[in-house]
Amino acid sequence: MYYSKQLVSRFSNKNSIRSDIPLTDEQIMRVAPSIFSEGKHESRSDRYSYIPTNIIYEKLKEEGFDAFMVCQTRTRKEGMMEHTKHMMRLRHRSHQVGAEANEIILINSHNGTSSYQMKAGMYRFVCSNGLVVGEDIADIRVSHSGNVKDRVIEGVYEVVDSFDKVTEHKEMMKSLQLSTDVQHAFAEAALSLRYDIDKQPAPITANQLLLPRRREDKENDLWTTFNRVQENLIRGGLSGRNKAGKRTTTRSVTGLDQDVKLNRALWILGQQLKNALK
Repeated sequence: MYYSKQLVSRFSNKNSIRSDIPLTDEQIMRVAPSIFSEGKHESRSDRYSYIPTNIIYEKLKEEGFDAFMVCQTRTRKEGMMEHTKHMMRLRHRSHQVGAEANEIILINSHNGTSSYQMKAGMYRFVCSNGLVVGEDIADIRVSHSGNVKDRVIEGVYEVVDSFDKVTEHKEMMKSLQLSTDVQHAFAEAALSLRYDIDKQPAPITANQLLLPRRREDKENDLWTTFNRVQENLIRGGLSGRNKAGKRTTTRSVTGLDQDVKLNRALWILGQQLKNALK
């Protein structure tokens, strides 16, 4: 597939990078060196089966998968940077056209904080947003023991097999039109996933979460509403007021664990509404 140079890496920071073309090993190494760890952390015992993530990735590239996003968690602990938790979002070369692309989310660490995890995700091209599907569809975990490599590859294909179900959910969400009141209720529920509204009001309103950032997102179906809310929560940049009443701007969600947790919670919320309406 031909890619224009103008499409290279539209989002990156010290610990995360997403690109419109497959990432190079050099780009991955720069933001997520733990993917190329040369050994397990010293805290791991001899029973810990160490397989570096880049070895798994090399095998997946042979199977037709490329990385379009990587990140790793931040740490201040000495000697932990090369072993900390990291995430890769992979797409198969045959599934990179259309409005959305299915993605495999691969999470691992070399310090005992994470097993190998494979989850289903989806990338929406119009807003450069990555979704994470809930546990009801695909959530494969492989412990660091025994034949890790083969079991991870098998897990990846279990996720691939779940993509038809993901598409089925998406199409059903697109078919459901929401009234203004239902959209508002959905956005209110989403706010409670991001902020502890029992202790203090959220810095922004449900109406702000429903604001489209582009004309393609002005439709009132559940899928579009879900994506508007998801993007506004994850991307941040919305003007609001803090608990002291001072003007503030919401921050983007950049932490690996927080991103996955919030994304999955939003997906489950969307599925609950879909089931209630269909």
